[in-house]
Amino acid sequence: MKYTEIMVRYGELSTKGKNRGKFIGRLARNIKQVLVDMPELSVDAQRDRTHIILNGADYEVVAERLTKVFGIQNFSPSIKVEKNMDAIRTAVVELMNDVYTEGMTFKITAKRSDHDFELDSTELNQDLGGLVFDNIAHAKVQMKAPDLNLRVEIRPDAAYLSYETIKGAGGLPVGTSGRGMLMLSGGIDSPVAGYLALKRGVEIEAVHFASPPYTSPGALQKAKDLTEKLTSFGGNIKFIEVPFTEIQEEIKNNVPQAYLMTITRRFMMRITDEIRNRREASIIINGESLGQVASQTLGSMVVINEVTNTPIIRPVVTMDKLEIIEIAEKIDTFDISIQPYEDCCTIFAPPSPKTNPKLENAIQYEKRMDVDGLVERAVEGIMISTIEKEGNKNEEDAELADFL
Repeated sequence: MKYTEIMVRYGELSTKGKNRGKFIGRLARNIKQVLVDMPELSVDAQRDRTHIILNGADYEVVAERLTKVFGIQNFSPSIKVEKNMDAIRTAVVELMNDVYTEGMTFKITAKRSDHDFELDSTELNQDLGGLVFDNIAHAKVQMKAPDLNLRVEIRPDAAYLSYETIKGAGGLPVGTSGRGMLMLSGGIDSPVAGYLALKRGVEIEAVHFASPPYTSPGALQKAKDLTEKLTSFGGNIKFIEVPFTEIQEEIKNNVPQAYLMTITRRFMMRITDEIRNRREASIIINGESLGQVASQTLGSMVVINEVTNTPIIRPVVTMDKLEIIEIAEKIDTFDISIQPYEDCCTIFAPPSPKTNPKLENAIQYEKRMDVDGLVERAVEGIMISTIEKEGNKNEEDAELADFL
């Protein structure tokens, strides 16, 4: 039998009480966005399920995309039939003849949410189980962990048959936890941090620092390619390119080598925070992992964080590199991240950076520069584009910062 729809079940949304409707509505919008190029589909979001009506669309394509949508606990390809016993019995026999093979065990799991239906759940289990025995030779029932569990749900509008349950991505629908600015370099860690933030319902905008001619067009494209990979999990993402050449040259000319990285990161944090403020986001997200490099020791983090009071979320802070790489491979960002393009954090990297910098020293070195002016010019010069799934990168909003 051909699937007519996909039945989507929610995860953590079941705990959201009075806010449940908001979460379900956002999940429905996210589902529609990842399926936007399949106009034949229709999405019907209800309190306890979302139904995706296929209308002849390729089920495999839809299912592959749904596995990446946060907020989905699991989903089942389903067959919708009229809500009467003759139609249900006919569909059960047809479906079991299609999928049941000799040696398999089966179970009927009926659920009746329409309490006006003629049979209750127990009676449905008995009736349909007996029907399978009558029509399929060698049928063998098993109540615990059967090979095939045929679910029959009697709902107010119709009856639904399914036998597969596919695990979803879990988490919360992207956008239900607010918005954050992801400091996206081009390495392995920051895309993973972005993915984990998306999983907790945070809508992200990617902030990337470019220092031409020290960083190449290839490095910029690499960051955009990483952002595109993240669109599979959260839909379209704003990509914010920050001109950073002037600042890096000023730092190199005015700061001792040991403090180059510390001052660079303090400027990046200031700029990201100002963009966050103008874009009305709530948090900053980065891919720092404790102790991995000199700028990611506790001492360095304290000095770098001093420039802002905005919450900084570090989803990978306690992970080791192998754990981060495992996630990067799963979300298909690893091969892009290891492309040999230098980013702003590596072009002037000193041979022996301070691992425990002193705040008073950092402040003293910054007095040699026009910090406020440098930050303002960088923010005024940002370029904003929209990274879309399937490689569409619309250079919209490519204006200066007054469009923020």
